[in-house]
Amino acid sequence: MEEYLEFAKSIAYEAGKIMLKYFNQNNGASYKGDKTIVTIADTEINSYLIKRVKEKYPNHCVDGEEEQFGNSNFVWVCDPIDGTAMYARHIPVAVFSLALVIDGIPNVGVVYDPFTDSLYSAIKGKGAYKNDEKISVNEYSLDDFQTVCHYDLWPNADYNVSEVIEELQHRAYFIGIGSIIRACMCVASGDFTLAIFPGTKHKNCDIAAVKVIVEEAGGKVTDLFGNDQRYDQNINGALISNGKVHDEVINIIQKYVVEKK
Repeated sequence: MEEYLEFAKSIAYEAGKIMLKYFNQNNGASYKGDKTIVTIADTEINSYLIKRVKEKYPNHCVDGEEEQFGNSNFVWVCDPIDGTAMYARHIPVAVFSLALVIDGIPNVGVVYDPFTDSLYSAIKGKGAYKNDEKISVNEYSLDDFQTVCHYDLWPNADYNVSEVIEELQHRAYFIGIGSIIRACMCVASGDFTLAIFPGTKHKNCDIAAVKVIVEEAGGKVTDLFGNDQRYDQNINGALISNGKVHDEVINIIQKYVVEKK
């Protein structure tokens, strides 16, 4: 796992260079069929990952948000740029994310923010780190004035969590920073308490690395309804928290959102 982590870190740093190279240029932003945005940097990073995996681990496969390769129970799950809408508009809130998922379980995860040179990493069972310094979640409750929470909402999301946010906003400060993965790293480091994510189709790319990093930092990551899930396939939304508030938020979600079986 240490070797896999070093490999993931090397990919992350190269991805960061590509992100910075195109950040203040014409980044070729365009819209995909699902109306989400993609840039030259997204596709270049995804292709670079596939090239490196083919060279180093030819029996592994890649599930990237923009491109896939192979078929294996060892899957490198990648979001080349999370926060592309911000990145394409030259707003520096975007990160690279990569996880090694084995039989559906994330075992290694890295997230890199090139704008602050912050590398978050974890191996399952060995703790979570930011630039090699150990990190941990906070212990705030929902009613603690220090609690900051993150939400994602978009028109074609399979789950509408707006009523959940409406109830919770009376107890905690909610913001949307434009990158769910960046927000989840704030949960891992103790700056945020909670993040709610309604994504499903191919959104394992957003949460795979988050799962291992946040949980190794002492937090909890489940689907929107509190269930475990695989991260080598579509997911059922995600709730990311410090663990302390998790069950309480699940109960609120279940009041307003019907789980799709």
